[in-house]
Amino acid sequence: MCLYLFRRRTLVAIGTHDLDTIEGPFTYEALPPQEINFVPLKQTKNFRADGLMEFYKSDLKLKKFLHITEDSPVFTVIYDHKRTVLSLPPIINGTHSAVSLKTKTMFIECTTTGLTKANIVLNTMVTMFSVHCEKKIEVEPVEVIYPDGKSYICLDLSLYQMTVPLSYITSAIGASLPAHEVAKLLNKMQLHAKHTLSEKNETNFTISVPPTRSDILYPCDVAEDVAIAYGYNEIQKIKLPSLKPQSLNQFSDIIRAEIAMVGYSEVLTWLLCSYKENFTMLNRKDDKSTTAINGNPHSTDFEVVRTILMPGLLKTVGHNKDHPKKPAGGHDLAHADTICYYMLLYTDFW
Repeated sequence: MCLYLFRRRTLVAIGTHDLDTIEGPFTYEALPPQEINFVPLKQTKNFRADGLMEFYKSDLKLKKFLHITEDSPVFTVIYDHKRTVLSLPPIINGTHSAVSLKTKTMFIECTTTGLTKANIVLNTMVTMFSVHCEKKIEVEPVEVIYPDGKSYICLDLSLYQMTVPLSYITSAIGASLPAHEVAKLLNKMQLHAKHTLSEKNETNFTISVPPTRSDILYPCDVAEDVAIAYGYNEIQKIKLPSLKPQSLNQFSDIIRAEIAMVGYSEVLTWLLCSYKENFTMLNRKDDKSTTAINGNPHSTDFEVVRTILMPGLLKTVGHNKDHPKKPAGGHDLAHADTICYYMLLYTDFW
């Protein structure tokens, strides 16, 4: 999760704390590093935040996260009601609220650049922790108040539902399964499913997705879970029908072969070129209406989609003066008001 969802703490960072050692309400602030002082986790010395960055540059585990905040004029920090530092996200927690074997009440804080990711992380963390509590699956909500006065109740452990047709599931995985077996497989994958008949006599599944399954977003995810529970090796392998080349490509290959046999060399150049190559250097005028222009070119060599093949051919000849050959070009062209089409142009410069 740290690598794929958290992106090495650049998107999400979490901290766990012993709630009995701290007192709410908690505040999330951005302060100059010179104003932040606390004892970090597993340390006994009090550090200033900017000095902490220098201290952890030799730490094999934490040094790879320092670049996220070390150059920022302000550091994010979480305080409790008594101005005790809980954590300096996304780097390190404070030792004051460290979790131990004597911890009875857990406080989980999550900082993120996106609310959706925060909800996914908190839902997963809290539900996994809650099964180990004295009163299982007991979670206390927290009200988050933003600077603009808006509030948000965290967290949301409600189920969400989606409807998926049985025909979609069976066609997607390539196995003919009855409705009761699909429901059994989905329940095996922690997805509570009920099947009903529609007015058109089609079997549909109403699926309740728990907060622990944030990966279930679309019907294809449901079909994938059915395939996993059923077993990929149990799905009958089917040989796909052979495809035939399109007539245009087949004809182009024939032309290429014929042209090559009479001594020409095929020139393969970029579909994009510079504006000067397409117009100015060929003494052509731009009518300002038919040229497809690249809005964000990587360089000046990729400013427009070529409207003729000549720039590429001349460029190739210019770079191969010591190896004169007969160039032949047959490639795509484009105009702003038409579909891309294929044009063959064969030129002999000698």
